Amino acid sequence: MKVVIADDHPVFLAGLQALLQGTEGIEVVAQAATGPEAVDAVANLHPDVAVLDLNMPGPGGIATIREIARRRPSTHMVVLTMYDDDALVFDAVRAGALGYVLKGAPPDEVIRAVQAVGRGEAVFGAGLARRLSDWFSRTAPPSPFEQLTQREREVLELLARGLRNAAIAERLGISLKTVRNVVSSVLTKLQVPDRETATHRARQAGLGRTPGTLPEPDRKRSG
Repeated sequence: MKVVIADDHPVFLAGLQALLQGTEGIEVVAQAATGPEAVDAVANLHPDVAVLDLNMPGPGGIATIREIARRRPSTHMVVLTMYDDDALVFDAVRAGALGYVLKGAPPDEVIRAVQAVGRGEAVFGAGLARRLSDWFSRTAPPSPFEQLTQREREVLELLARGLRNAAIAERLGISLKTVRNVVSSVLTKLQVPDRETATHRARQAGLGRTPGTLPEPDRKRSG
């Protein structure tokens, strides 16, 4: 595994090189002290992994990550920094980093992170991973139609795709009578008068649409 390391502190950089170079299966092919140096090293040497600090001279760590991702997307990146700010973690991930580890982490954690990122895995330090999990659990949007059972959601999804009862029964492997009963239950729980209204509500919520397309606009509110 070929690795480029970048940090503007020479002592830390030397220690990181010694740590990684002493690990079987890892070869440090270049050091960099600035963002542009890191980008050039990655572009010229085509490493498997780039280990990057965020606070280096040049355009900044996030911009460096973004530029490496643009010029050499097959090189996986792990951030090794002292900054544990949540916003920086998300910015780094959005820019293209697969890993984010704090400089205070034990040496074996740093090695495992580099190895895992080299395999294409996403890696975060233990504390960061817990905070990311908490953040996503707080900010995840509620699932639409939580009052419906799994079967009712499946039927509503197929209604939103334009399938009739017979086609739904065939698709789900259930009887036509069961489909009618489920549709009736869906209408009752959604408090809508007919299947057309239920279909419209489902499509507004994103059900039944091709991935990458937008939900239907609410025509009642849009004019």
